Amino acid sequence: MYPARLSDAERDKALQVLRDGVAMGRLSHDTFVRRMELALAARRADELEALTADLPREKRLSRAVFGTVEAVSGFTVRLRRAWQAERLPKLRLPNPANGHPLRIGRDPANGLRLNHETVSRVHAELRRQGDMWVLRDLGSTNGTTVNGRRVVGAVVVREGDQVGFGRIAFRLSAD
Repeated sequence: MYPARLSDAERDKALQVLRDGVAMGRLSHDTFVRRMELALAARRADELEALTADLPREKRLSRAVFGTVEAVSGFTVRLRRAWQAERLPKLRLPNPANGHPLRIGRDPANGLRLNHETVSRVHAELRRQGDMWVLRDLGSTNGTTVNGRRVVGAVVVREGDQVGFGRIAFRLSAD
């Protein structure tokens, strides 16, 4: 007779104990990787038990405390980002009747000159296409971001979006 097959929940529990062991400094990275591979290949519960026998199991209370600390620290990060976003200088969207794109970069010939070492000479371009505004990165070294995400090629932007050119950031405004 063969023993019962391991469930995914049992395997996940063992992997979590291994992750906690690394987080507490009880396992080296190499030991963790080797044990993780063995846990994924294990066929019986006693094989999993052998991989985690030298590691302490977290109690429910400590798991709740760690979860609470994680939630609070995540909240403070979101709060800091929101506070910084509201304090950003405004970048007014160009007049659509103009029809010309707004070039952004360090070069004096750009419509918006940003004299900062993280901004490329010709960094990005903001143009009106139909009823949308499109921001295009022009191969800048330090990248262009919209709401914290790096722009690859072009992206549609709206009033209120946070745009970054290198380490210089603005909040788009239509007024």
